[in-house]
Amino acid sequence: MAKKKGNKDIHTLGDALRALLMGRKASTQEDICAALEKLGYEINQSKASRLLRKIGAIKVVNESGQTVYSLAREPAPPSMNTSLRSLILDIVSNETLVVIFTSPGSASMVARVLDYNQITTEILGTLAGDDTIFVAPKSVKDTLKLTEEIKGLLRN
Repeated sequence: MAKKKGNKDIHTLGDALRALLMGRKASTQEDICAALEKLGYEINQSKASRLLRKIGAIKVVNESGQTVYSLAREPAPPSMNTSLRSLILDIVSNETLVVIFTSPGSASMVARVLDYNQITTEILGTLAGDDTIFVAPKSVKDTLKLTEEIKGLLRN
């Protein structure tokens, strides 16, 4: 476990790492360890790696063209667990459109899951209301295939 030298609270390590990543200058885990050590934390590379994974850090190209660690600009959507699947009331389609009916207030979250997972290249776009999602296929020829893929993702 990473320890703060002195009397500082251990729970601030994550905050210190997040603040460091906001600067977009740490290009290696060793850089991160060194910067955190300057702040008084005892941390090794394997702990840094686990913390980076835990907070969802990603590698990006900064303004100077360097590849550095950073925090994702947007959080990942909720995982496909039982509670999310239980929000889906029905999935239907016609020759041109897939419509997903959800519990009230859930459509945006479910549409976000579809957009984030990019389950198929057949989705042209999604439009979410309060309890209904319209999914436009890239081609009306593949609407039935798209419907089955969406059912597989949202109902499994």
